[in-house]
Amino acid sequence: MIYLELFWTFIQIGAFSFGGGYAVLPMIQKYVVEQQQWITMGELADITSISQMTPGPIAINAATFVGVKVAGIWGGMIATIGCVLPSFILLIILAYYFFKNSNLNFIQNILKGLRPAIVSLIALAAISLTLIAFWISPQADLLSVDNLNLSGIVSAAVSLVLLIKFKTDTIGVIAMGAIIGIIIYFI
Repeated sequence: MIYLELFWTFIQIGAFSFGGGYAVLPMIQKYVVEQQQWITMGELADITSISQMTPGPIAINAATFVGVKVAGIWGGMIATIGCVLPSFILLIILAYYFFKNSNLNFIQNILKGLRPAIVSLIALAAISLTLIAFWISPQADLLSVDNLNLSGIVSAAVSLVLLIKFKTDTIGVIAMGAIIGIIIYFI
């Protein structure tokens, strides 16, 4: 039964996660964290971090992680297949029609309509991840100084400066974040 639940949950995520990447995080949060309660919001943030260090899209890495956690290796494979299958089928169909009719105004208008929706999904994911990263307990009083994760705020600020001002390589920033996390853990 758990295999069917994993497959069905991730086939829905895979079928309706337009925009990929961070745009899929609100769906994963809704279905996996809130409805099924297979992982916590903190674990979702961890998956997102890990997904940035490993090859592959966030949705596929999340499906594999959740599937293995809930039902072992087979659960990971079933959740991953469920997540990939709709996109695979849709991509084959769309590629055929898109390249055949890419100059049609109808197709161009659909793409123009999808862009703002994708941006809003990415913004929602950014807000959710910001709450997890900058506050110790996002459910508690957000205005309380005691609830602030100062090390997370400092790490994010330094990372942002390194990325924007000094054009530091992303891998270096990720490694720096991991080192800071290790240092904080041992202090």
